[in-house]
Amino acid sequence: MKKTIAVIGAGGAMGSALSQSLAASGHHILLMDKDSEKCHKTYDAIFSELPNANIEILNCIHEGSWEADVIIPAVAYEVQEEVADYIKDVVTGKIVISIINPLNEDKSKLLTSPFSSAAEELQKYLPYSKVVKAFNTIFPSDFKNQMNADCFLAGDDEIAVATVSALIKESGMVPQLAGNLSTSRTLESMMLILIQLCRRNNTPESGCFKIHFSKS
Repeated sequence: MKKTIAVIGAGGAMGSALSQSLAASGHHILLMDKDSEKCHKTYDAIFSELPNANIEILNCIHEGSWEADVIIPAVAYEVQEEVADYIKDVVTGKIVISIINPLNEDKSKLLTSPFSSAAEELQKYLPYSKVVKAFNTIFPSDFKNQMNADCFLAGDDEIAVATVSALIKESGMVPQLAGNLSTSRTLESMMLILIQLCRRNNTPESGCFKIHFSKS
């Protein structure tokens, strides 16, 4: 069943890549960004490749979150609480996907406590929503290039996790359920490690994790 998905921050690199990937699967995508010009660029980029895409631009994230089945705040960690506070009265019972990696400015460490994560904080800000961690271990540039990559997710609500798993599959990746929402602490650290590996090898930010299980 196709979903209405609100992407807050659709003009950013991650928001744009994720919007295009989900639009390609036939979902109704609501694009929202405080930078109108960037949002329109995402809209145009999607339509240039997907002329029949079911997408629209909305100026109000409150309205968009109210209309949506699934909400994705593709924003900086520093404004996550502000965004959550603005939409919390219209997202009760809805799935909110946490894609944020709470990195400092030079991407050398996490800003969260070792005993928490951006996803767990988002769940506290939105106590009546179903927060699922997903897509945070995928670089924006790799949504098209890393088909069959493992995409890890974590969450406490089984139905919400199943819904997000289906979105991951439709994006051409393999969902790997890592555990409950507290496991997002590890998932956010994984992207920090991946970024550091790219730097040590003098490569652009690209690459993915792939789990290989023994067939013995």
